[in-house]
Amino acid sequence: MTDTAEVIVVGLGAAGAAALYQLARRGVRAVGLDRFSPPHDRGSSHGETRITRHAVGEGEVYAPLAIRSHEIWRELEAATGARLLETCGLLTLAPADGSATAHGVSDFLGRAASVARTFDIPHERLSLYEVRARWPQFVLAGDEAALFEPGAGFLRPERCISTQLAEAQRLGAGVVLEAPVFSIEEAGEAVRVVSPAGTFEADRVVVAAGAWSPELIGGPFRRLTLQPQSLHWFECEDPAAFSPSRFPAFMWIRGGEPEDSFYGFPLVGAPDRGVKMACESQDSIARIADFDRTPPATAGAKVFERHIRGRIRGIGPRVLSSAMCVYSTTPDSGFAVGWTSDRVLAASACSGHGFKHSAALGELLAKVVSGSARRIPPEFALQRLA
Repeated sequence: MTDTAEVIVVGLGAAGAAALYQLARRGVRAVGLDRFSPPHDRGSSHGETRITRHAVGEGEVYAPLAIRSHEIWRELEAATGARLLETCGLLTLAPADGSATAHGVSDFLGRAASVARTFDIPHERLSLYEVRARWPQFVLAGDEAALFEPGAGFLRPERCISTQLAEAQRLGAGVVLEAPVFSIEEAGEAVRVVSPAGTFEADRVVVAAGAWSPELIGGPFRRLTLQPQSLHWFECEDPAAFSPSRFPAFMWIRGGEPEDSFYGFPLVGAPDRGVKMACESQDSIARIADFDRTPPATAGAKVFERHIRGRIRGIGPRVLSSAMCVYSTTPDSGFAVGWTSDRVLAASACSGHGFKHSAALGELLAKVVSGSARRIPPEFALQRLA
């Protein structure tokens, strides 16, 4: 049998779940497919917390998405009672000489401050004295610059995804799980999607398959680099000192290489859960089938020795738990969004900074694929990957 819809969404992670929800909000007859049962721990959209911020050093093009995403999260919270967004603030630390690079952008902190000024985002440029006074947990060397965004914080990615999928279904969308897609083919005036769950046809298809995109749709997405990342929860001496009211989410950019930086969060959940901190690895795998979800035995210890020791007071070397996720990264660390054919719209919004934008990106995908908007930011164009 062949099921039909106006739009099929392939992949129900961060961007896909958001797109399906936004299509359902607009009364579009839509169905979403995922090879697993989201929210799951097989891809990029898990790990308990994700940093969210408006003053995005990656560039001004991302700020409207981040700002709109916060609005959508709050709308969802009001509608469902779910707790998705925690505004504990974000502290960004970087060398005062502007030499630090993050996500392919030089002088990341300076660019973030510029975006904050452009979009009237509340922020503070703090002295090192002020940082030490507010958060004595940070042990500063004395050569850092500091930017604090009080309206930033963290998202709970699993809740964000499950809430949007539940709302999409409530509004009439179909959700088909444990359904890996074998092929996406244009067939006359429709697109045919084949999976073990059946064959589905629609006027258009949105592909938000993350690390599975290179093999599923190929083309420019073959240029994505798949980068496994390890996440770690460390034991802390005084859980109260790391509560969201006393400790912010943070990014500490220490040098010019991506692995010179690390990030972390306040304590979320029970005290014995630990405090999550990690760095971004540049290691890569050839295909998603090579992704090993077992964290390397020494990964947490290496993060502690390279980054945490002597910089975060009150965090011990004991790793309480670890997990793995995978980035799908473009050569310039930007987003990749566009039509791969007349009826297939694809998006890879990761590159290590995608989740904070995902709610608004899903809205953009829904508008574009349903014909209510046609403009995709040129900075996201697929042609640049060719």
